[in-house]
Amino acid sequence: MEIPWHRVASLALLLFCAAGVRAEQVACVTTAWKLIGSNHRICVEAFHDPKVPGVTCHVSQARTGGVAGSFGLAQDPSEFSLACRQTGPIVLPEKLGKDETVFAEDTSILFKETRVVRLWDEKNRVLVYLAISRKLIEGAPASSISTVPVMPWGGR
Repeated sequence: MEIPWHRVASLALLLFCAAGVRAEQVACVTTAWKLIGSNHRICVEAFHDPKVPGVTCHVSQARTGGVAGSFGLAQDPSEFSLACRQTGPIVLPEKLGKDETVFAEDTSILFKETRVVRLWDEKNRVLVYLAISRKLIEGAPASSISTVPVMPWGGR
């Protein structure tokens, strides 16, 4: 049975979009030493907005250590901070949605993630980045916000 090309293309696009933005780890700092397994840490990661060149965000997140943390089975707490800055000329795409997920990372093996959503405040020409913890079962109110005004870069 031959699979139609448009289905293969759709699947490839879905897999590409599901991959999402990958963050680069900047550094981790130990917050509690564990006798067995990895230590509890706070890790800082950097990522670039995939649709808005010139914006870099840094997110810090708590990482649970111990035996469960060493095997990736621990549920990380919903504790994070977000800072986004203009790091080059900002080029807005012709169409910028009102809200769009720009980063997502699992924080437990089941149903919990940290997500960063870009919002566009058109009236004030400000990009708003909102980090939230999402848990599909109960939900978690943890959030952090950072804003980047869209302004000329350099001596213009």
